[in-house]
Amino acid sequence: MEATGTDEVEKLKSKFMSAWHNMKYSWVLKTKTYFSRNSAVFLLGKCYHFKSDELSELSPDGSCLDIVNKVISGNVEEFRKDFISRIWLTYREDFPQIKESALTTDCGWGCTLRTGQMLLAQGLVLHFLGRAWTWPGALNIENSDSESWTSHTVKKLTASFEASLTGEREPKVLSNDHKEALERDCDNSEMRDEVYHRKIISWFGDSPPASFGLHQLIEYGKKSGKTAGDWYGPAVVAHILRKAVEEARDPELQGITIYVAQDCTVYSLDVVDRQCSSMGSEKADMKAVIILVPVRLGGERTNMDYLEFVKGILSLEYCVGIIGGKPKQSYYFAGFQDDSLIYMDPHYCQSFVDVSIKDFPLESFHCPSPKKMSFKNMDPSCTIGFYCRNMQDFERISEEITRYSERCQCNGSRE
Repeated sequence: MEATGTDEVEKLKSKFMSAWHNMKYSWVLKTKTYFSRNSAVFLLGKCYHFKSDELSELSPDGSCLDIVNKVISGNVEEFRKDFISRIWLTYREDFPQIKESALTTDCGWGCTLRTGQMLLAQGLVLHFLGRAWTWPGALNIENSDSESWTSHTVKKLTASFEASLTGEREPKVLSNDHKEALERDCDNSEMRDEVYHRKIISWFGDSPPASFGLHQLIEYGKKSGKTAGDWYGPAVVAHILRKAVEEARDPELQGITIYVAQDCTVYSLDVVDRQCSSMGSEKADMKAVIILVPVRLGGERTNMDYLEFVKGILSLEYCVGIIGGKPKQSYYFAGFQDDSLIYMDPHYCQSFVDVSIKDFPLESFHCPSPKKMSFKNMDPSCTIGFYCRNMQDFERISEEITRYSERCQCNGSRE
C-alpha cells in the first residue's frame, strides 16, 4: 500500500515536471530564425545559396516571409524541404512507464538521448534511403492557412525560371507508354521510400519493443551506471547507441554496425573488423558502419580554433551530425552558416505516438523550423558521427578529415 502511494506521488511529480518543461520550452517553435542571404548554408554535406543582400526570416512553421526574395534567392524551398525531412525526436509524455521507475516522460533529462537518436536516425536514413531523399510531405507540415496563391505563384515562377536556365521553353512530350513506365517506377520508388521512412521512425518509438526507443536505450545505459531520470553525456550516449545497434534483432538492421572511437582516435583495423563481421551463417559480407567520435573541443569553453574544423566536418556528405549543445542542454547539430551552427532542439514536449499503429501520424517527427546558435556558445563536449557504406567511404572520410585537420593547423600557426 505504501509502495502504491509512493508510485502515485512519483507519477504526480512526473506530470508536474512535464507540464513545467512543456511551458518552459514551448517557445522553441515560436522563435524566429534569421539566415543571411549572402552566405552559404550547409546542411549535412549539402550546400544552399540564398543569394540576396537582405536577411531571410523564417517563420515558426519554417516558411520564408519574403515571397519576392524567395524567387530571387534560388533554393530556400529546397533547404526547407531538406531540413524538415530530417527525423526529429523530442521529449515525449504519457508513454508506457519506464521499467523500475514511475516515469512516463523524459522531459528535463532525456535531451542527449534524443539527440543521439536523431544522429542514429540520420545514419539509418543514409543507409536505407540515401542523402538525396526528402519526405514528399515535408512542405505540407506548415500551417494550411499559409498556403496561399502567392506560394502557388512562386512555384510556377520558380519552375519557369529553372526551365529558362536549361533553355527549355516547352516541356518535352513523352509517349504514353514511356510516361506510364516512368509513373510506375516513380510510384514503386516512393512506396519503398515511404515504407523505410516509417520503419526508421518506428525503431525509435517510445515503447519497450522499439529497438532504439528510449526504454531500450535506458536499459543499455545501466551498464554505464545510468538510470531513468539521469542526465546523459554525449560520450555515454555514443556507447549506448553502439550497444543498441549490436543488440537489434530486426533482420533489416543486420547490415549496419557502430564503431566508437577510443580517446578521439579511430583505429582503421578496428573499423575494418566491424565492417567485415558475418551477416549470415553461410557468407560474410561488408557491413555499413556509423563511426562515432566523442571529442572535447576545448577546456571549460569551446576553443574557437576548432570552428573551421567543425564546419568542415558538417560540410561532408558522410556526416550524420553532432551530438552537442550548450551546458546541460543537448542539441543535434546538422549544419552551419558563417559562425553559427544549425540545430534541431529536442526540448519540446510532445504527446506519445503509438508507432505500432498502421499509418501513424508522421508530422511530430519532423521539425518545421531550424534553429541557429553561435559556435562560441557550444559546450566543448560532443560526439561527431559519420556514415560509411563501405571501405571506400571510410578511406575518403579519412582523407577529408586529415585535410581539414591540416588546414586548421596551418591557419592556427599563421595566427
